[in-house]
Amino acid sequence: MSKKINHSIMTALFFAVFTVLAVPQFSFAHCQVPCGIYDDHARVAAMLEDATTVEKAVQLMGELAGKQDAQSHNQMVRWVMNKEKHAQNIIATISDYFLTQRVKAKQKDYTQRLVDHHTVIVAAMKAKQHADMAYVTNLKKSIEALLKYYPEHTHK
Repeated sequence: MSKKINHSIMTALFFAVFTVLAVPQFSFAHCQVPCGIYDDHARVAAMLEDATTVEKAVQLMGELAGKQDAQSHNQMVRWVMNKEKHAQNIIATISDYFLTQRVKAKQKDYTQRLVDHHTVIVAAMKAKQHADMAYVTNLKKSIEALLKYYPEHTHK
């Protein structure tokens, strides 16, 4: 009987650990509760940091291209994965945070805000698809274009 219980506990533990480690976590946004705690400028800065990581990945992928040793192949895979992850972080921040909580239909410039935020999503998608600095430059510019909507917050 104790072997059956131990097996059940071990199985449950395995699935708990597997769920935490293997299931992607896509809750990059602050929250979806109207808590009133927002730092939009910090989120734009975080997206720019993600874009800088994408930039570094593309640069180092270019340096590794053509190398045939196992270590270079390993590093190439790691940089591709990092590029994908950080570009996806940007997409998630726009869709899960800005488009759900900060871009409102009642804003006078609503249509332009939608266009500007969608431009970031498309630029991040293209940065994922390509290993070309032109796409990274476009991504960074599209994120920087959001700064006009989210100036740095100062405490009084």
